[in-house]
Amino acid sequence: QVQLVESGGGLVQAGGSLRLSCAASGRTFSSYAMGWFRQAPGKDREFVAAITWSGSNTYYTRSVSGRFAISRDNAKNTLYLQMNSLEPEDTAVYYCAASFGFSNAIDAQSGSRYSYWGQGTQVTVSS
Repeated sequence: QVQLVESGGGLVQAGGSLRLSCAASGRTFSSYAMGWFRQAPGKDREFVAAITWSGSNTYYTRSVSGRFAISRDNAKNTLYLQMNSLEPEDTAVYYCAASFGFSNAIDAQSGSRYSYWGQGTQVTVSS
């Protein structure tokens, strides 16, 4: 299995940027496809972005496309989420998750495809 620890959250003004990191330990990080999800107060968890094991394919939910960028460094066992032009609606707890793989964009958005989850990091965007 793999253990995941998120970091990089915080308070930022609207229009600002943050970079989240997810450090992985345990089984070989490069074996997993990875994703970011978020959950705002009173709302269901939602998909944000995903990346295949090699980094060759990425997927985004429409609301963050063009503003967020997911990437990974398999040599450092780390997943990233660069978040630009942040909006108050982006306020949530952000979770990274590891998957044994997904076959397409629809599959990548399903939380059930992910076997391991981090504890989350809070992102708060003030207006």
